[in-house]
Amino acid sequence: MLVEVRPIARLRGKDPVDVTAALDPVLRALCAGDADLSRVRLVCDWVQYKHNFRAPVDVRDIAPDPRHNGDGRTEMEVAVDLRRPAADVTRALAAGDSDRVHLEEWGPGSRSCVWEFNALYWAHLRLWEDATGQGYESALPGGRSDATNPDGARELIRELFTIWDDLAARHALPEELYVVELGVGNGSQAATFLDTFREMDSGEGDRDRGYYRRLHYLMCDYSPHVLELARAAVASHAEHVSSFVLDAVHPTTALGFLRFKVFLVYVSNVYDNLPTDELASIAGREYVVQTRAYLPAEVAVEIAAEHGIGVDELPALVHRLLRLGPPLLAETTASDVDTAVGFWRRCWAAVRLQERYLPLPGLDTYEIAPGVSGEALRPLLASGGDVRMHVGNGAVASFTETMPLLHPYGRLICHDLFVTDVRQYRTGFRGPGKYDGSVVNWVNGPLLAHLGHRKGFDVRFAPFAHRAASNVQTMTAQVRD
Repeated sequence: MLVEVRPIARLRGKDPVDVTAALDPVLRALCAGDADLSRVRLVCDWVQYKHNFRAPVDVRDIAPDPRHNGDGRTEMEVAVDLRRPAADVTRALAAGDSDRVHLEEWGPGSRSCVWEFNALYWAHLRLWEDATGQGYESALPGGRSDATNPDGARELIRELFTIWDDLAARHALPEELYVVELGVGNGSQAATFLDTFREMDSGEGDRDRGYYRRLHYLMCDYSPHVLELARAAVASHAEHVSSFVLDAVHPTTALGFLRFKVFLVYVSNVYDNLPTDELASIAGREYVVQTRAYLPAEVAVEIAAEHGIGVDELPALVHRLLRLGPPLLAETTASDVDTAVGFWRRCWAAVRLQERYLPLPGLDTYEIAPGVSGEALRPLLASGGDVRMHVGNGAVASFTETMPLLHPYGRLICHDLFVTDVRQYRTGFRGPGKYDGSVVNWVNGPLLAHLGHRKGFDVRFAPFAHRAASNVQTMTAQVRD
């Protein structure tokens, strides 16, 4: 049996994790059962997200790889959340389909219906906020986005002005100056940037540069409600602002006309909210982590009773919610919108992900994003020892589509939860978690850097400079000198 304890930073310090107390009941239950212990992997995480998709103890099958010799028997991984000891370990280890009401079939994580829940949240954010009585930014650390920091905006704008001054001196500065923001939130970042930009353009030095007059600020977001809030926040800059409803995964669908024209693409807390698969290397073999969303049976019974339906009708009703949204669901079920929103929130709070490992026939057969082969992951998966990591399919697609929009002197600035070293995947849990009604995963920074370098871009990471003790990293990508 292999035992792997990942949260090494929590094994020491003021309140160290008592691994022995957490593992003892699991080991006792495994030894008392009939599982072949030589085929068991026991992995321990500290799941830092209070709301997540994990049970305290999960069992994951590791399917045999037909390319290698062996007896074809399935191995088993037992995953333990050290933060939440299981009340009944024996029952958790023996849990089967009778303990779950499945909402979908097995498939890669990026195709799970949890991402439909995620899309539903952004499409009907106003209804969610009305039901909870608080804005979505309250779920962020500190209750607000790091992107609204005025010192950060001033530093960024000063760097822009330096580039533009140099180009203007050589008569090479375009008349129209484009800045794009992907994922505008409630518009507070855009307002901070534009207010500071106007002030610095007219108030620094002995001349008015006139950059504000030439500025075109494009706000882009998936949610019409979010864009409505953002437009109100930047009303005093309306003549310089345009807004686009678009999926951040495919920015060129609306912004293709800006190819090689954008001096700044600004992204904050977006990549961690885009669909992703997870891949793993176990004993030198590559696996895709397949998932299947479910509701625990006891909770499903409660939800079905609350809404006067049978448990067997529950999955169909959930998918009708995901397809139609709460207002139309209310019409089809002869209920009111508040009831439909209550059903949505209840299901989201309860939904979990069952997982299993399926062998990949080869990394070259796996597509990360359009035109991006899984071969790009080989140096990361082969970095030494077993590892499981996020692919960041949505982030990769967004990143690779955004690069061609940049002016030769343009930059992409992204504040997000980045893994910056593959070893971080071996020392802590990186998602998925639930942020309010949305999904969050840490982003595979080494993969983005590798892909950027292959396309001629310099990609760097640095801790966010304007808030202490933040997990947020700042990624900067620009054409390599």
